[in-house]
Amino acid sequence: MQWPAFLYGLYERRLASGLNVLKLPRHIGVLVDGNRRWAKLAGAPTAEGHQAGADKIHEFLGWCRELGIQTVTLYMLSTDNLSRPSEELEDLLGIIENTLSLLGEPGGPRVQPVGAIELLPASLAAKLEELKVGTRDREDMHVNVAVGYGGRREIVDAVRSFLLEQAAAGRSTEQIAESMDAESISRHLYTSGQPDPDLLIRTSGEQRLSGFMTWQSAYSEFYFCEALWPDFRRVDFLRALRDFELRSRRFGG
Repeated sequence: MQWPAFLYGLYERRLASGLNVLKLPRHIGVLVDGNRRWAKLAGAPTAEGHQAGADKIHEFLGWCRELGIQTVTLYMLSTDNLSRPSEELEDLLGIIENTLSLLGEPGGPRVQPVGAIELLPASLAAKLEELKVGTRDREDMHVNVAVGYGGRREIVDAVRSFLLEQAAAGRSTEQIAESMDAESISRHLYTSGQPDPDLLIRTSGEQRLSGFMTWQSAYSEFYFCEALWPDFRRVDFLRALRDFELRSRRFGG
């Protein structure tokens, strides 16, 4: 049974008023999943689903800004997605590029690409670099856009970067092995210098991370939502935050 809109409004306000701002996550990662299924259920072209998902991103970031969430990481395109049919991929890449352009407008967040940029088409890679440089002095919310991202690849890239750094410093294999620890790898991740995500949200009912922030999510809390990403509502987001605040975080203990 569908609730009347005014009841949803009352429930939403109650959820929001019950949140403790001191316990909100500093960093939220989101797997924006379900766009293709949304389009199929609507009897619409797949590109329409991707566009609806892109529109939801801007809405979601507005909710985060209202609540003072400092860092958001959006899983927009995995390395596996790059093997999708060429027509769908072309539409998707165009939608992502348009979404990035909107994020770069005045008053938007600081945007940082996280992923294997070298695997992307030249125009999209250039857009990501342009955003990184053009928004780096913004002090508003920090948004990581995971485009061409894979968790295993990130770890491999981090280890490679660490080894090259140590080799350039003239250290022997034994010295490098001795100095390697978790912090060494963390310093070379795409998200170096940022706090690890406190909360990871995945929409569409799937209960897996699909390689998203494999290293950084070691002590994250996970929240899985049945709603497809284009249907994800502010009330769903507030439920996730309420659930997060009610948990007792043990950080591996």
